[in-house]
Amino acid sequence: MNQCTAVALLPPPEFLIRLASAGGSRPEAGHLLCELAAGHDGGHAMALWDVDANRTAVWACWSGERVTPAELAWCGAIGPRGEDACGLFVGHPSAHDWAIVDPTLAAVDVVLARERPGEPAE
Repeated sequence: MNQCTAVALLPPPEFLIRLASAGGSRPEAGHLLCELAAGHDGGHAMALWDVDANRTAVWACWSGERVTPAELAWCGAIGPRGEDACGLFVGHPSAHDWAIVDPTLAAVDVVLARERPGEPAE
């Protein structure tokens, strides 16, 4: 299953804009890439950072142009071969992350395998 291709811009917080403008520069917006599977229901989401103490992560969630941060617990489902837990949030509306393929990274893997046969994929 391919990864969702939704992209959003996360503008820098206003206080950073004010701080940077004193130095003559302006911080740029960051790009958000949805981590859910293509065709999922509801809004889009991307993990921003892990909150180890709470076993949660801060996610950027968006629908349309509005981006909202949300602290969400990790999914915790274990992969079919007993590998790591799902890297998405509890109740995510799509497949678990081990079943989601980023088509761009898959294309890069094909090129690298062709150029460097016999080398293990990272």
